[in-house]
Amino acid sequence: MNVLEQLKRMDEMPEKYKMMEKDELEARARAVKERLGRRLFIPGHHYQKDEVIQFADATGDSLQLARLAAKNSKADYIVFCGVHFMAETADMLTSAAQAVILPDLRAGCSMADMADLFQVERAWAALNERLGETIVPLVYVNSTAAIKAFVGRHGGATVTSSNAKRMMEWAFSQKERVFFLPDQHLGRNTAYALGIGLDEMAVWDPHEETLQCTGALERVKVILWKGHCSVHENFTVEQIAFIRRTKPDMKIIVHPECRFEVVQQADDAGSTKYIIDTIRNAPPGSQWAIGTEMNLVNRLKQEHPDKEIVSLNPYMCPCLTMNRIDLPHFVWALESLEQGTIVNRITVPEHVAFEAKTALQRMLALA
Repeated sequence: MNVLEQLKRMDEMPEKYKMMEKDELEARARAVKERLGRRLFIPGHHYQKDEVIQFADATGDSLQLARLAAKNSKADYIVFCGVHFMAETADMLTSAAQAVILPDLRAGCSMADMADLFQVERAWAALNERLGETIVPLVYVNSTAAIKAFVGRHGGATVTSSNAKRMMEWAFSQKERVFFLPDQHLGRNTAYALGIGLDEMAVWDPHEETLQCTGALERVKVILWKGHCSVHENFTVEQIAFIRRTKPDMKIIVHPECRFEVVQQADDAGSTKYIIDTIRNAPPGSQWAIGTEMNLVNRLKQEHPDKEIVSLNPYMCPCLTMNRIDLPHFVWALESLEQGTIVNRITVPEHVAFEAKTALQRMLALA
């Protein structure tokens, strides 16, 4: 067996974990967590399954969790119940002595995968040729470390759905145009909220390498990458119309990764944290249709039985890539640590981490 085959086998979960009953897996997870104590820190993203989120030391959105991991200097191991880009950010914000583990390497984000470094570099060269040095890049934290590093290298910053508006205002204080990637919908909704017209926005198609705009090129203020969230893009105005017709007293709240027309027709829109806080603070008996990931909607239903909560799309499936971490992989990762083996460690190369942290720190300084 060659070295590559050995490495591949090290990252494969033994079959025995797939055969274990849920009760046994939960008991094993609790036991390892108790034995490792403060040496172990488990961040859990809001979109994760209940079967693993029950073991999280902290829950939150991707950046909240990465910052919490960075503050936890006592933990030797950070077992991230999230996806690859979140674990990358945690690795960049923690010390070299701490190991960040992703229990299942298949846990990713389809949106983050819609922009690779080669495509972004070609787009940047083409845009600068047409528009000169008038552009500052902004990148959603739902992106790879390599893209964050590119943005940091070119004077830009990262954004979250919570602070996108503030960061776009900052970007316009730097230069006259913004290149926003990889989520076109968050970029469009944010720019429109700042008073920028749709005819002042353009979309860069990385596959066709074309800039699509309805107005004159010189009037373009925001250039959007043609990417999207595969979950949030599936909420529609037809679903809103159905709620309005069948539940006229029900409020509709959606995530800003939804399409422009959906956000415009909803009663409210905001980040995952904003949605959670809004539901928590809503009066008993209130009715809500929520346009975001199904695991979170179901959890909100369980936590607030005094309110009527439904998904805006009742046929929505949980995000297939965000939803990869399961109990067998989680327990395998924990028990491997006890046996002295770190599986699925996420490590960002130093030169990439340095530039990516520059983009992150520009955001953290402002938001």
